[in-house]
Amino acid sequence: MAKGGKGPKGKKITLSVAKNCIKITFDGRKRLDLSKMGITTFPKCILRLNDVDELDLSRNLIRKIPDSISKFQNLRWLDLHSNYIDKIPESIGQMTSLLYLNVSNNRLTTNGLPVELNQLKNIRTVNLGLNHLDNVPTTLGALKELHEVGLHDNLLNTIPASISKLPKLKKLNIKRNPFPKDDETDAFVDTIKRLENLHLVEEKDLCAQCLQKCQQAREKLNKIKSMAPTTPRKAIFSNLVSPNSMAKDSQEDWR
Repeated sequence: MAKGGKGPKGKKITLSVAKNCIKITFDGRKRLDLSKMGITTFPKCILRLNDVDELDLSRNLIRKIPDSISKFQNLRWLDLHSNYIDKIPESIGQMTSLLYLNVSNNRLTTNGLPVELNQLKNIRTVNLGLNHLDNVPTTLGALKELHEVGLHDNLLNTIPASISKLPKLKKLNIKRNPFPKDDETDAFVDTIKRLENLHLVEEKDLCAQCLQKCQQAREKLNKIKSMAPTTPRKAIFSNLVSPNSMAKDSQEDWR
């Protein structure tokens, strides 16, 4: 740390530099890629390029995201992973075009996640992994278009039922959290894994041949379950203080 408590100066991003960092994606969208550039402060000049579809500020040294980021009204893809961010601005709720948000590997706590996240009605993917969350924000339960949620490597000991009820959820990563009972966690994750292929029908709606196939499949499944060992599994990381300890020590490797 430099004298006066200030952090490293970092690279200065000018409007000219930023313009040269705009790339066209394979599907024709404009991406402003400022990743891995040693940036310590959100470059205000890029607000003049607010017509881009994607913004990548990942793997930098940024500590604060300003409210003015909401000027990116067309933004569909925002990647802020591997910085030092401890709070997401409330104005993010105004970015209603967002489909993808990655803020993993930062310094976020539950208090650093604004209620306004529940206004991102179109969002499909949210990655909050490798942070310091001790609770899952209830706002996630309001995001009915969510397909993927990353909550791995945090301090969670429970997952609210509202997450499991998200109608379009297909992938949920909650690995390496200090859950008290592994069996309950596994059962919860298993229900998520099966959401995509689970279809319920009544027997009266099936023809005789289909009904027979279903019954045979059920009998086969019950047989497999009866043969499964009942001895409890040993913890893989039994010598670690917490399931997060290894991941937390290697956070810098993500940068």
